[in-house]
Amino acid sequence: MKKHFAVAIDGPSGAGKSTIAKAVAAKLSIVYVDTGALYRTIGLAVRRRNIPMDDAKGILSVLPEIRVELVYRAGSQRVLLDGEDVSDLIRTPEISMYASKVSALPEVRAFLLDLQRNMAREHSVVMDGRDIGTVILPDAEVKIFLTASDEKRAERRWRELVDKGQQVTLTEVLDDMRRRDAQDSARAVAPLRQAEDALLVDTSGLTLEESIAAVLAAIEQRLA
Repeated sequence: MKKHFAVAIDGPSGAGKSTIAKAVAAKLSIVYVDTGALYRTIGLAVRRRNIPMDDAKGILSVLPEIRVELVYRAGSQRVLLDGEDVSDLIRTPEISMYASKVSALPEVRAFLLDLQRNMAREHSVVMDGRDIGTVILPDAEVKIFLTASDEKRAERRWRELVDKGQQVTLTEVLDDMRRRDAQDSARAVAPLRQAEDALLVDTSGLTLEESIAAVLAAIEQRLA
């Protein structure tokens, strides 16, 4: 296996990207980068300033004020907003919608691009998001498009939110997810799509352990 390499994992919300990517990175002893957390953090910053998610001009006006950092504590990625650890605060349906909106703005994507690419230059990484293999790391040695049925993805996300104490219904989560899928796929800048050279991994009928094994097998296949 190569000494320095990048694994790009893309796919829709609730496909298990973050959980699987984090586990895969741990098994390979390389750095995990959750790019979705970066956009969620921008979304949280915008929400805290009471700027409507559709107010592109307002969002861009405050961008220079926002400081986003990725740090690793006890082997776990944490995301900081202006020095505050907001890793748990960004995992709500409302902030998911904000993230989808701000990520459609070219200026926001440019704002975060160097941060993401620098991580891949400095370390071997597993990086997950929606445009990693197509835009962020187009030369990644391994590209995987991770997906699952709408219902399975919604069920996973709903359980995750309920486990964190949030009061949401499965129907609400499914509706929010489909709206975000539509936004992410239709946006003009870096839309959600499978890279031509990405391996498709459908986890609908797989357990978490089987999904991790499938992704590891795909990585080994590409790096052999």
